Amino acid sequence: MDQQVDLLVMGAGAAGMSAALFAKLNGLNVLLCEKATQVGGTSATSGGTIWAPGSHLSVKAGVPDDIEQARIFLKSVVGDRGGEELREAFLASSADMIRELDEKTSVKLNACLAHPDYVKNQPGEAFGGRALAPAEFDGRVLGADFKYVRPPRPEFMGLGGMMVNRNELNALLNPVQSIQNLMTTFKVVLPYFWSRLRFNRGTRLVMGNALVGSLFHNLKQQQVPVWLNSALQELIVENGKVVGAKIQTEQGTQVVYARQGVVLATGGVGWNAQLRQQLFPKGLIADSLSPLSNTGDGLSKALQKGAKLDPSVDSSVLYFPCSIHTHANGYKAIWPHIILDRAKPGVIAVNEDGKRFVNESDSYHDFCMAQIKSNRGKAKIQSYLICDHTAIQKYGLGFVLPGAKKLGDYLKANYLFAANSLDALAKKTGIDPQGLLTTVQHFNRMVEQGVDSDFGKGSGVMNRFNGDPEVQPNPCLGKLEQGPYYALPVIPMDCASSGGLAGDAYGRVLDQNNQVISGLFACGNDLSSIFKGTYPGPGTTLGPGMVFAWRIAQFAAGKLTEQSHPLHQQSTQATPQRRSA
Repeated sequence: MDQQVDLLVMGAGAAGMSAALFAKLNGLNVLLCEKATQVGGTSATSGGTIWAPGSHLSVKAGVPDDIEQARIFLKSVVGDRGGEELREAFLASSADMIRELDEKTSVKLNACLAHPDYVKNQPGEAFGGRALAPAEFDGRVLGADFKYVRPPRPEFMGLGGMMVNRNELNALLNPVQSIQNLMTTFKVVLPYFWSRLRFNRGTRLVMGNALVGSLFHNLKQQQVPVWLNSALQELIVENGKVVGAKIQTEQGTQVVYARQGVVLATGGVGWNAQLRQQLFPKGLIADSLSPLSNTGDGLSKALQKGAKLDPSVDSSVLYFPCSIHTHANGYKAIWPHIILDRAKPGVIAVNEDGKRFVNESDSYHDFCMAQIKSNRGKAKIQSYLICDHTAIQKYGLGFVLPGAKKLGDYLKANYLFAANSLDALAKKTGIDPQGLLTTVQHFNRMVEQGVDSDFGKGSGVMNRFNGDPEVQPNPCLGKLEQGPYYALPVIPMDCASSGGLAGDAYGRVLDQNNQVISGLFACGNDLSSIFKGTYPGPGTTLGPGMVFAWRIAQFAAGKLTEQSHPLHQQSTQATPQRRSA
């Protein structure tokens, strides 16, 4: 039988669940549909950080953030790429969204005391307070529904199902090194074994898993229906307005009418081959870090109804540099090189010519953008992280954890390559031998001076934050001189799409003529990035995703109008029409 609601939300990642939750808090009758068998999407496997300037949580934590400083920072980073009107809407609502989440739900976030913005040496950049991290969440409160929360990738769970915070990793790797390490180990491991008596994995959730678990719990508390195994089949349009959708469920096709509209939050491009070919650069592998269920349904179904695709200016992809370890059973274990190795002393990145091409301690996205530029015109985009034995022992490299754990296994699997000399290492990997030798010799001379005069490794706050504070004067610089030497192939992979549907400040999707498609909204990766292909700081997908989810809910409930925010009256080259009640 046909269903009727106020708002239909497609996609149960952080953005979609936030849209449904905020809509319910505003008195709307909501239905949330998820194509997969579990909620969470890419958000569940992410770090869960939310980039939200000016929140009261930053004040509470003693690291107050200022909206005007965030505006200055974004103006410097994004420049003249466009999108000012949507960014102003984001800045105007960021603090309000966080306050409502904090005061009206049990979703708890903590302002990070130290989590610097990603683009270095910019006016208005923040060291702490602007990025918010999810508090730990106890999955046991979900009871039997805990199984519906998408787990992290298996390679990031210890002991077959245990989540670990970044700041706990060293203690777990070296439990008897100190009393503090031993206490941390007991604190993490003992509850894990206890939870396994009832559940198929650990119930102590952190990072992105904590965020989606907490959002899911609040949806249950608010009695918001969540349909799993329910894919978007078609948007229903009547008299030029989106009035609902056909949903493919296990019971067959269900027709859902939505009085205030349909919200698309299906995760962006994902595995959609046609959209990847259209928006992504050549040379990327076909694999995505998105769930297999993410096949770009929101974008493709909206495009069928005349929506406009809005590629981001610099890049329609947001990247992680990744290394892949293919197991004997064919499973591809993927390690995103985010913070643990690239920035450390004694680690450099080179292309096939043996030449450095990037500041290795810059953000993962900027690293990949430089990697793509360095490999332009080649069939495969690939580079190599190079280090010596001292560095791999102290810091690890990819799946090789500090202490060179299981080093031999990864060498045997050809995940990692080793040789006693740089010349032999180059010949093993196909890197130009003379190029690599010249690069390392030159780099070592710069290390003696404490300054990377070529690419500025260690020259920014975020650079140094991810380095080794015990190494001075530059915590990111160290010589490569202690053989054997190691090479690890890394490739760029999409962690999210930046190009998406064109929208206005209220999350309303625009058509080819930049006119509002009445009744159709988008947030998360389905909405084109408000940062236009740049990556300003930690959580710059989740932050805007949740803020625009809040704005959509407010607008659908009649609490946010085009007159209520004078700064945002001018839509992006559009003449928005007032929504009917």
